Amino acid sequence: MSVVRTLGADPAGESPAPGRLAPAHYAGAVTHALPEASPRDRALTAIRQHAGWLVPSALTLLAGLVRIVGLGHPHELVFDETYYVKDAWTLLHLGYEGTWPEGANESFLAGDTDVYSADASFVVHPPLGKWIIALGLAVFGADSGWGWRISTAVVGTLLVPLLSLVARRLTGSIAVAGVAGLLLAIDPLAVAMSRVALLDGILALFVLLGFSFLLRDVQETRDRVLRDQTAAWGPVVWARPWLLAAGAAFGAATAVKWSGMYVIAGVGIGLVVLDALWRRRAGVREWYFSAILRQGPVTFLLLVPAAAVVYLLSWSGWLVTTGGYDRASDANPLVALWNYHQAVYGFHVGLSASHPYASPAWQWPLLLRPTAMWLTRPEVGTTTCAWSTDCIGVIGSIPNPVVWYAGIAAALFLVWLLIRTRDARFGFPLAGIAVTYLPWLLYPERTVFQFYTVVMLPFVVLGLAVALQHLTRSRQPDLLPFPTDAEVAFATEAADRERRAWRIAAAVFLAVAVVVGAFYLPLALGIVEPFPLWQLHNWLPSWV
Repeated sequence: MSVVRTLGADPAGESPAPGRLAPAHYAGAVTHALPEASPRDRALTAIRQHAGWLVPSALTLLAGLVRIVGLGHPHELVFDETYYVKDAWTLLHLGYEGTWPEGANESFLAGDTDVYSADASFVVHPPLGKWIIALGLAVFGADSGWGWRISTAVVGTLLVPLLSLVARRLTGSIAVAGVAGLLLAIDPLAVAMSRVALLDGILALFVLLGFSFLLRDVQETRDRVLRDQTAAWGPVVWARPWLLAAGAAFGAATAVKWSGMYVIAGVGIGLVVLDALWRRRAGVREWYFSAILRQGPVTFLLLVPAAAVVYLLSWSGWLVTTGGYDRASDANPLVALWNYHQAVYGFHVGLSASHPYASPAWQWPLLLRPTAMWLTRPEVGTTTCAWSTDCIGVIGSIPNPVVWYAGIAAALFLVWLLIRTRDARFGFPLAGIAVTYLPWLLYPERTVFQFYTVVMLPFVVLGLAVALQHLTRSRQPDLLPFPTDAEVAFATEAADRERRAWRIAAAVFLAVAVVVGAFYLPLALGIVEPFPLWQLHNWLPSWV
């Protein structure tokens, strides 16, 4: 059976019936009988047509399986879950964080979850992240880790398709989107932070969500500025709904942890710089003062108040009740909230207690001291240690080391490309890394941990995917003036060989990265493994 395609027109304006040749009296008609596509070809065509939604859907499924299956293990309050889970439970019942007696963890794990008191507890993080954890407790209860971890597992799962969509919008490539999403889906740090009820995974989602809105805003606003013909000062752009959305997302990030404020400040500065560059490119004479004095205040009014409103709304439970910490410090609830914030600020500034897993920010790119959030050493011969050697189970914050170190190298490469080409596409992941990492360098004495890098991890992965796209791009032949046909052929072949070589290298790298990511997943899932196998995971002495 064949498909017949008729090239030529029917004088009557009609096409021949499907499967039939055009009548011979149609002058100039040319027919070609094309072989019917094979089932494999039809399937590949369908995949290409629907890849825009198939890729993020498949990545979401993969991410969800890795993060949600066996979520109740271990039935313990892991690391800072001892604070956030119990705070979330009292938020759910009191509207503010209550206090818990000594031995409350054991009671909570045994199912006695009502041993808290209505006395206010001094907590040092805003409430939104704990409210999100409380949603899982409200649905599934506090009987198992499912209840107190399902919210962070869902948040961590959503981070993967969101990164994939951001990568596609930034690069226009489904392949790049797939690479970025896949590497994040199986990254051990991202998986671990999705399977414990800590705040940093939630913070990562809101920061990336804000950047996704920011990408839309920057693309649209840039076009408006470049189209404007007002040569003296340039336009003042008020209609920026995506910037309002970004401000709201960054406000939600700040309502999870105060480090979200660094993101707002960095984004605000970056937007003014970008606007100045656009105005200069558009031929605006006073481009510098126009960006700072005209558009700058408008950008501030669109970004910061939206963030402030969302942040304030996150404190609704504290504001509408009377029992929260410092709630009675002033008759005006907003003044009382300010008093509370002053106390929290004093705590954060003076936080310098020693901790065996503390890792200052300068160590993070080198991955010198990951955090072991949970560890077990079951006895040999038990049901959890069936091997003949010692066993160990760990939930740690080691990312995929191949992806991490390559991503840091890619970030440096993107800096060079940005300077050389001034292509904003290279600057986007760098901006995300900058606002989520550089501020921590200002506090070398503070007690901070390497798992904080889960917030910058999506941008590190995105930067790596963008760098790989650049290296595997089609290349123009390097030709001398007035080349001969032979020189053109030789240069074209050399460019094709270089592209094929980079594509092979990228494919090998990605294969290795996937294998290494899978190799490290047991350290994110808390799987008990033989001690010698665990030692193979520790590439640096400081990882032990």
